[in-house]
Amino acid sequence: MTTLHCTLLRGAERRLLEHFYKQHGSRMRPANDGESWVARSDGIVAGLCLSDVADGRWLTGLFVAPQARCQGVAAYLVEAALAGTCGSTWLFCQPELTLYYQRLGFSITEQLPQALASRLQRYQRSKRLLAMVRPQSPRSSSPGNSTSV
Repeated sequence: MTTLHCTLLRGAERRLLEHFYKQHGSRMRPANDGESWVARSDGIVAGLCLSDVADGRWLTGLFVAPQARCQGVAAYLVEAALAGTCGSTWLFCQPELTLYYQRLGFSITEQLPQALASRLQRYQRSKRLLAMVRPQSPRSSSPGNSTSV
């Protein structure tokens, strides 16, 4: 994989992310009310969703195809999707992924918007999950639309 393009899917294109998840046997589904982002290199290799919540965004569904893992694809996609956003970004993750998300600028938090706090409480009935947050960076640069990975 040499060139990576990160794009926001619009309209009917949003179904491509659902197809990507299914193609890889993932139980993830794109958020109906959010943005669907993908990273492409000879086809979709990663995807995520961002939904508006309180004064920020909720990141869900981050998934990288097995053949594209350990190449910086997820980090690049997260940076592209969050470039230009305002407010904090929250996510829920399994405890074993904490260090990974910390490298992407997230930290463990107990301070959540009410909508996410109640959702996390429901999810924790059947899963071990942590809440993490990433305050919006003051950096004005973004990773752009393509890079070498």
